[in-house]
Amino acid sequence: MSLNYPNGRPYHVNGDKQAQKKQVKSKKPDYSNRGMTLESDLNITNEQYLIAKKAVIHKKPIPIQVVNVSYPKRSAAKITEAYYQKASTTDYNGIYKGFYLDFEAKETRNKTSFPLKNFHEHQILHMRACMEQDGICFIIIRFSSLNRVFVLSFDHLDKWWKQQKEALGKKSIPLKSIIEEAYEISYGISPRLPYLEAVDKIIKSKKS
Repeated sequence: MSLNYPNGRPYHVNGDKQAQKKQVKSKKPDYSNRGMTLESDLNITNEQYLIAKKAVIHKKPIPIQVVNVSYPKRSAAKITEAYYQKASTTDYNGIYKGFYLDFEAKETRNKTSFPLKNFHEHQILHMRACMEQDGICFIIIRFSSLNRVFVLSFDHLDKWWKQQKEALGKKSIPLKSIIEEAYEISYGISPRLPYLEAVDKIIKSKKS
């Protein structure tokens, strides 16, 4: 297709510039995990573990009290009003190698630390109680801006939780400390997020 200036003169494209554009290729962005939440990744992973008969782990249902329901169609019902019956504990629990697992999954867009305000006191108390019964408790943290995922045992989380109540206690866990204390995991295909590899290390350290 030919292009002309307003005065009718033909517009010639600089051949050298066209060649440069063809030579310079931008790096393709990684869309492998775009749009997926940590919860979605874990639900897929848990289904893969279940199919492989490696573990039985499920997301806990949220306890709600339904108050009002509308029926826009005979074959469909829509909840229009509901309330939490009680405070929920943690996100996931199940059985792996004879061990009871109980853990929470959290995401943050922070790039340098993980805010402790993402947890509630009753969640900490719940995990402490599970630990007293020899359960395996931990948290899975995803730094979404960095696309990095860590598994941090509850022992370390509890340490940071207790120190925040001190006068000069930090209100967040620095990423540097998480890298030192937690186990970083990488995305795969099946399982999508192999967090049980980190759990194996937590179990091994517990036995030792």
